[in-house]
This record gives sequence, structure tokens and C-alpha cells, in this order.
Amino acid sequence: MRRKIVAGNWKMNKNVIDAQQLMIQLLSYKNNNATNCEVWIAPPSLYLMMAKDIFEKDEIGVFSQDMSEHESGAYTGEISADMLESIDATGSLIGHSERRQYHGETDSHCNRKVKLALDKGLTPIYCNGETLEQRKAGQHLEVVKNQTEVALFTLSAEEIKKVVIAYEPVWAIGTGETASPEQAQEIHAHIRNIIAAKYGQEVADEVSILYGGSVKPDNAKEIFSQPDIDGGLIGGAALKLEDFSKIIEAFN
Repeated sequence: MRRKIVAGNWKMNKNVIDAQQLMIQLLSYKNNNATNCEVWIAPPSLYLMMAKDIFEKDEIGVFSQDMSEHESGAYTGEISADMLESIDATGSLIGHSERRQYHGETDSHCNRKVKLALDKGLTPIYCNGETLEQRKAGQHLEVVKNQTEVALFTLSAEEIKKVVIAYEPVWAIGTGETASPEQAQEIHAHIRNIIAAKYGQEVADEVSILYGGSVKPDNAKEIFSQPDIDGGLIGGAALKLEDFSKIIEAFN
């Protein structure tokens, strides 16, 4: 059985008081409600240790929003895999479209980060997806294929089973636009087929693939019901417990 996951990417939101309040609310919700999926959050890096303190029994996975491709050294502002490991973080987002768009991150950078995360026992959430221009040009299948192969296909079969993939059509992030469940399923199945062609169907069937593109309480159930969609990487709706909890409950 593949892992079912709802992960919240907080991006650059919440001051420390509001972040702490939301974490405490989320922990209370998790402790008082049976959930049929794993619940993860990726708060700003400043709050990672606070999150680990609040979620001390690992009820909720704690991820950084990015990590360095370098092990250590003179890389001002970066966070290393060793640092994340030292606070018992669960893992890190890698290759989010905003990192690609605003910070020039490439699939080759992502490959080095994924390898480093796995070497340190962290779970990488590898993000990929096409832009609106690429979708309109009919290039979306090839774009996602290339992203998957460059970033992940140096891994062993055992390693790739530990990676969580988040397909996020760039045109549906923060825009209010959402790929239809059928569009999302098409790409998720495509990614799984690409992995199966390289590693075999048994390995591909163990890889969790999340959808990340304006998932909301009113569309989560239909999206998550698709056969190759194993959960969501949630943006804006992760910042309010009322919305995030309803998305989690889409698996009930």
C-alpha cells in the first residue's frame, strides 16, 4: 500500500506567534481525530525547531521548504541536510516551482539535493510540473518526463521508493486554477509509468505521488479519489486549520 499524505507548504507566511498557534491547533486536531493519511507540514525554516518541539512524538512530519545541494561550507543563508538531520526533521521539499522560478534551480540541482537527503535519512518531496506555455504547446508530458528522469534516475530502486513526488502544474499554483481530476490523473499515471519503465511496476507502485495545485476543501475528495493520486501538497489552504483539516478528511 502506498502512503497517503497531506502535506502543507506554508511558504513565507506566519509570524512566530501565529505559526505556533497553528501548530498547536493542528496537533490538537490530529490527536482528537482519526486520520486516514499522514499529515506533514513545511513551515519557514525559522520555525522548524519549534515544530519539532511541538510535534515531539512525530504525530506530524516536519519538512524544510528547501535544502542545500552542498554538505557544508560558505553558503550563506543555506540549510544543510546535516542540520535537518540534527533536529530530527522528516525531510525537505526539493525543486518547488518557486525555487525554480525565482532562484534558478534546475533538475540537476534537484538530483544532488535528493541524493544528499536520502544519504542523510531524510525524505525528499521532489516537485515537478509544467508551465502554462508548456501545457498549451502540448509539451507537458515530455517536460515532466525529463524532470523526473534527470532528478531521480541516478537513484537505486530502493532509493526511489523513499522519494515522494509532488506533481504541481505551475499554472495552477496560487492562481485559483486547478487541473481537472482527469488532467491530474493523466500526469500522475504518466510519472508512475516512467518510473515503471526504469525500475519495474512493483517499484513504481510503491512511490507516493502527490498533487500540488490549488487543492481546496471542495475539490480534494474528487482529486484524491483518482487511482494514481496519493494525496496533496497544499499551499494557501494549509494556513487555516479549518481548510487544512477538511482536506485531510477527504481521505475519510
